Amino acid sequence: MTQSDAQSAIRLIKKYPNRRLYDTRNSAYITLADVKQMVLDAEQFQVVDAKTGQELTRSILLQIILEEESGGMPMFSATTLSQIIRFYGHAMQGVMGSFLEKNVAAFIEIQERMAEQSKGLYGQQFGPEAWAQFMNVQAPILQNMMSNYVDQSKNLFVQMQDQMQDQTRNMFSVFPFGVTPGDKNKDKNEG
Repeated sequence: MTQSDAQSAIRLIKKYPNRRLYDTRNSAYITLADVKQMVLDAEQFQVVDAKTGQELTRSILLQIILEEESGGMPMFSATTLSQIIRFYGHAMQGVMGSFLEKNVAAFIEIQERMAEQSKGLYGQQFGPEAWAQFMNVQAPILQNMMSNYVDQSKNLFVQMQDQMQDQTRNMFSVFPFGVTPGDKNKDKNEG
């Protein structure tokens, strides 16, 4: 598949000033619910401003998330949303984004494996209703597994941070700056 074939496979949605979305493939106006269905169907699409050509895909996806969070059962607590907001502009913003992306990808992989295993065990008899019941029973087990995973990740991160601190201390110890902050603490603890 050439690059132009890949680009033509991406469904182009144009957003007009009247806030309407226009699907160029089907030559019809669509709603956010239609865009959400494209996401659920794993269809590749791009949303652009009809007038300027500015990329708006992320903005539209965030609108869908806002609608989902506003109705039904929200996925994020107010505390979690507040913590995410605090990362914007923080030195760790890029790390946090990557961390969340990789963890969501890992969670999706786990979900896909469970679905594949259930098909192998129960064949096609395992429909959506049975899958929902199975997941209700498995939810506490999954939450426990995810909690353990997060604890392990946190411990690994703390170890990595300690190693980075030690490496920085060792690197700066060769320069004639005098006592490093870590060395002052050692002197206080020894004295």
